[in-house]
Amino acid sequence: MFIGEYHHTIDEKGRIIIPAKFRDELGGNFIITRGIEDCLFVYSLENWNRIVQKLSSLPFTRKDARVFNRFFMSGATSVELDKQGRVNVSAPLIDYAKLQKDCVIIGTGDRLEIWSLESWNGFFDSTKNSMSDIAENLFDESVNL
Repeated sequence: MFIGEYHHTIDEKGRIIIPAKFRDELGGNFIITRGIEDCLFVYSLENWNRIVQKLSSLPFTRKDARVFNRFFMSGATSVELDKQGRVNVSAPLIDYAKLQKDCVIIGTGDRLEIWSLESWNGFFDSTKNSMSDIAENLFDESVNL
């Protein structure tokens, strides 16, 4: 399971270090794609294959399914760790997530997310005060957080 928050930088060649804690679970090759809310999603090949299977089961006759598939799959890139634990992020993905120098890599259970520091801080600041309401809407009384 991927958990935690890590601060790293992306260099001028588009390389970012994947935290050592996550490398074994991701494996040497994994997938980076467009996420939702201006971040990138990072999946192990095993988790990626599960996502692809779910997406392929959606009816192509539904416009939302076609649109989401185009958005999500067209950005997907297979990457490989180098000897320093870095990966090259493609220019279109860097542009999409507005990655500059300072980045945040977070674990969200089955995937990692890569955020620009500015986008992450904006997201976090805009949602932190509503966590109580969000938790109440998502969980019933039997779930004790």
